[in-house]
Amino acid sequence: MSIEDGDRKAKGGMYGGMRVCIRKILKKEDEKVIIECTEITPEVEDIRAYAAGKGAEIWGTTDSRRTERFRLEDVYYFEALDEKLFAYTGEQVYEVKMRLYEAERAFERFHFVRCSKSVILNLLLLEGISPALNGRFFAHMKNGERLMISRQYAGEMKRIVMGGGNDEK
Repeated sequence: MSIEDGDRKAKGGMYGGMRVCIRKILKKEDEKVIIECTEITPEVEDIRAYAAGKGAEIWGTTDSRRTERFRLEDVYYFEALDEKLFAYTGEQVYEVKMRLYEAERAFERFHFVRCSKSVILNLLLLEGISPALNGRFFAHMKNGERLMISRQYAGEMKRIVMGGGNDEK
């Protein structure tokens, strides 16, 4: 079975972006996303990273010392406290057996970015940012939490969230 967005002209005379095709298959292990494009743009890379991260799971330990798997896409942010790394989801806080810099490197392609010396946040769960004092900003997460964006990371965070500037690192 196949589904395709055939009409790319949307309401109001605007033209849609990419054509999207969905084909139902029999085996879960055969699932994949194929991106066909004329150029690999930052937008195409974002789509790739989003698709690759969907369903990715990591292990963590709850405060009741129970080890569980949870989805990376459910993590609002990682925070380093007292030589330990914690992952905050909507329902639970998990201790993760990684260092902050390891999580930053491992999850950068899944839209996690450093916002302070001890926090990496999930841009896909960021609702917005607002100014704070002394060149700092607040990151407003979709769960209602507010995280401090330090001066050191404020410029890069503004560039990422508001767009523009040089997208290459």
